[in-house]
Amino acid sequence: MLGFVARRLFYLLPVLLAVSLLTFLIASLLPGDLAYVILGDQATPEKVAALRHDMGLDQPIWWRYFSWLGHVLEGDFGRSFRTGQTVLQAVAERLPVSFELMLLAEIIGLAVGVPVAIACAVRNGSAFDRFMTSSAFGMLSVPTFLSAILLIYLFAVELRWLPATGYVPFAEDPAANLRFLVLPALTLALAEWPGIMRVLRSDMIATLQEDYIALAKAKGLKASRILFVHALKPSSLTLITVTGINIGRLIGGALIVETIFALPGIGRLLVSAIYTRDLIILQGVVLFVAGGFVLMNFIVDMLYAVLDPRIRHGHA
Repeated sequence: MLGFVARRLFYLLPVLLAVSLLTFLIASLLPGDLAYVILGDQATPEKVAALRHDMGLDQPIWWRYFSWLGHVLEGDFGRSFRTGQTVLQAVAERLPVSFELMLLAEIIGLAVGVPVAIACAVRNGSAFDRFMTSSAFGMLSVPTFLSAILLIYLFAVELRWLPATGYVPFAEDPAANLRFLVLPALTLALAEWPGIMRVLRSDMIATLQEDYIALAKAKGLKASRILFVHALKPSSLTLITVTGINIGRLIGGALIVETIFALPGIGRLLVSAIYTRDLIILQGVVLFVAGGFVLMNFIVDMLYAVLDPRIRHGHA
């Protein structure tokens, strides 16, 4: 198992290096001069030249990249020229908001998708199965921003059950915190449960046709034990993959959702950095997000090895 973990960690290094390079190139090759943006109305040729020299902007791009990467490896991700706040401080303040939002969305998506998938697999071909499969296809075609607008109109404007915008930290008021996060989390979950349902339904239909399931039925095991112990576990490998990939989708969806619902999370920080051309914050946040996505894929690989020992022994 240790060898399997070591190999997976080794494979992550070139991915993280490639992500850091792409992040730096995207931010560095944007049109315009960062020195002019920082100085604003006070920009003069002399001040621009001095600032470019201080920030290393007059150096070749490869030198700037390795200089930035060296500081990152030392734990220095840079400092915002607008607020003076370091990247680590900005991320630390906003990460709990985004993490809680994504966690709630994933829980809601799994709470809806898994039971529906199991029910559809057991009743394969029934009217219920056809209705839920069609509903899942329909939900996949609805963009996230449209779901957000519809939910705000229904639950915040018409029914007045939930607030449309705002945020309260969990430590201050847990109940108010959940009230503000219900609509954003539900918006993301509406885009997540159809994929979860379709994948798990397909795998469980195939698993329920295996010979060992027929043997379990012949031995007189309870239907619930066959379904949840013998069928659900081997059908969960693809579900774990989809759940891990969904984290990337949730991060992307959070950019829109956090902006619509005015949540002070990572997504809103990234949008603000793009608008203000705060490239230091932009590079740091993108690198953190990409690193989190890579880490999630690593965790998925570890769960594979736990669920199926053949994977870690190289026989699968």
